[in-house]
Amino acid sequence: MTLRGKGGVFLLNLAACILMFSLPFFAYSQNSKESLQRTKKQLEDEIKYTNSLLEQTQKSKKASLSKLMLLTKQIEKREKLLKTINSEIDQIDNEINGQMIHVKKLTDDLQKMKEEYARMIYFAYKNLNIFNRIMFIFASEDFNQAFNRLKYYQQYSAYRRTQSEIIRKARTDLTLQLKKLEEIKGEKTTLAQAKELEKTRLLTEKEDKDKAVKELTQKEKQLVNKLKEKQQAALKLQLEIEKLITREIKASADRAKKTSKTDSKERSEITATEMMLTPVERELSSSFASNKGKLPWPSEKGVITGTFGEHPHPVLKYVKVKNNGIDITTEEGANVRAVFSGKVSRVMSFPNMNNVVIIRHGEYLTVYSNLDEVTVKDGQMITTKQTIGKVHSSPEDSKTEYHFELWLGKTIQDPQQWLAGIN
Repeated sequence: MTLRGKGGVFLLNLAACILMFSLPFFAYSQNSKESLQRTKKQLEDEIKYTNSLLEQTQKSKKASLSKLMLLTKQIEKREKLLKTINSEIDQIDNEINGQMIHVKKLTDDLQKMKEEYARMIYFAYKNLNIFNRIMFIFASEDFNQAFNRLKYYQQYSAYRRTQSEIIRKARTDLTLQLKKLEEIKGEKTTLAQAKELEKTRLLTEKEDKDKAVKELTQKEKQLVNKLKEKQQAALKLQLEIEKLITREIKASADRAKKTSKTDSKERSEITATEMMLTPVERELSSSFASNKGKLPWPSEKGVITGTFGEHPHPVLKYVKVKNNGIDITTEEGANVRAVFSGKVSRVMSFPNMNNVVIIRHGEYLTVYSNLDEVTVKDGQMITTKQTIGKVHSSPEDSKTEYHFELWLGKTIQDPQQWLAGIN
């Protein structure tokens, strides 16, 4: 004789379902929350760093394009942070709703278990008192039946104790979940407060940006002159890079003529636009290409304040600005480093660009300009992240910014597509 009553099956199934009900939801919820928290932490760190760069620009009381671009980036990051906080609040709302459903489920299940247990106790009281037990056992037809009936009573007593423990466990789980619900609501309150604070900061930054734009608009003539100087320097650098590439293509073709038996006419057609790479250079070039999107930044820290391509000028109306690379603002005294191993093709100087270092990585070139000090020389072999110089700091507008370009042969590339950790 065994215990297989409907009440027993119900209680056992109920206890098993309590745990199963909660696990999938909370596993997903926790993963989503951790991802949002990581994103929020990263944005907060970036905002903190940009703030430190903005503080450097405060040394100059005059409004500057550098300050304006930093404010623009700061506003972008602040808006992303607010969006992340909103997503986290929405996720917590979903978590609260799920938790409330879970609490209700536990409450209902606990009530059902209590009712079932009460019916069990009532049945035991009515039918299983000590006299009835003895009479039931002595009414057995033989010893074997008497033994089985005695065993039944023992199983029933053990089962009642088990159900009592299940109810106690369910009550404990309910208490824990209610506590968890209060903690989650507390998290939402903290996030809501942080959201209001970030909104206030964002409003202040937008006001600062509008003020900077207004001040700079009054200096239109100076801005136009500076823009012309910068564009002339960029064009001169571009021409020098193209000359350098042409010379290196010719030099590689000359080397190939000495070592290759290929028809000279066919070879001259190929080498007119392509660099003949040695096996070592070819391997280096392939390795560089395979690291697209994973290259380290040219400095340990920095904020991209000028993006690749053609864009409207931040102040001058109807004026387009073309950028052959990216501009990165960093702290005073920052080192610039090679993004990949290679060979220094050229170290030179330009007005408005200061020192420039060009490194070749097979058929790829990386260009680092506006450096104060240079610690490498022409022909030197360079390793990844090796320091090549320091960024120039402008005393006029307290700006520490360098320019970075990336070329594939004679084709300019967007460096942001090659560097790691750029959203």
